[in-house]
Amino acid sequence: KGAITVNGHTAAEYFADSSYMLAKLQEPFTVLDLTNKYDVSVVVSGGGHDGQAEAIRLGIAKTLVLLNEDVKSTLKRAELLSRDSREKERKKFGLKGARKQRQFTKR
Repeated sequence: KGAITVNGHTAAEYFADSSYMLAKLQEPFTVLDLTNKYDVSVVVSGGGHDGQAEAIRLGIAKTLVLLNEDVKSTLKRAELLSRDSREKERKKFGLKGARKQRQFTKR
């Protein structure tokens, strides 16, 4: 019990470079004192490892709320039920990127 599987690998293998991300995955369980109570298996794609860890943490927190509605206030206070709303700004026509413009020449 308490095993977290990410895309068919253990969380320790998948996030081998960072113990910080492993702690991030365990956070919903630690806040509720449910460490080693549930096995978790997730499939995640897109973004970087940090974004994926955030997404997994949010998914785990939302699932725990579905299992027991009473934990919602605790998880909300720990800010585990809110999504990071930042997204990449689109490229605009006539520019080199979202905001980068061509070099201005005075003469």
